[in-house]
Amino acid sequence: MNSPFADLSRVQVNKLYNLLGVHIYNFNKNQEILPTIKNENIVGIILDGHAQIVNIEYNGNEIIIEDLYKDDVFGSNISLTNNENYQIISKNNTQVLVIDYDKLLNPINLKFSYFNTFFRNLFDIINAKFKERNERIRILEKKQIRDKLLEYFDIQYKKTRMRNINLPFSLKHLADYIAVNRSAMFRELKSLKDENLIKINNRKITLLYK
Repeated sequence: MNSPFADLSRVQVNKLYNLLGVHIYNFNKNQEILPTIKNENIVGIILDGHAQIVNIEYNGNEIIIEDLYKDDVFGSNISLTNNENYQIISKNNTQVLVIDYDKLLNPINLKFSYFNTFFRNLFDIINAKFKERNERIRILEKKQIRDKLLEYFDIQYKKTRMRNINLPFSLKHLADYIAVNRSAMFRELKSLKDENLIKINNRKITLLYK
């Protein structure tokens, strides 16, 4: 994924900051990020660190909705953070840049080439985010753990046409991503392995059925 500031010089980035009147906030580990975002129309960019958008269920369980790393974009109209049960939690010290949505869409911005570059980068990132969300919806629509896993593997396979899939996260995190019990998922992975459908080596999954 590209940076929102790709192809911009440091001078142009500073001009962009001034044009948009950005605010930069620092959050400590396990701190809730921008708890007022539910009532504000903003766009946030992770400048450094790691955060998670989580859904707090009625029983206190947390479901990870999205991981946010450096250059990731989020917002009330982008990441569904206006849901009352959702929180954004910093997983380590995290720096966040915040832009008011109305300032971002001010037509006067279009006369600056550096803004057009930034806006194009931002659009590409948001477009990729919506594509990833649709992929996850396809997975979550499956009722059985095996079907969820196979759907996830199929999506990853179609991106590269390679049977070897390098997971972007741990197997434990995979269970959170497909929203299933970790122990149950590990049992299903073992079954797939015993049936010679996959091979597992840490974060590397080899699809033997393709």
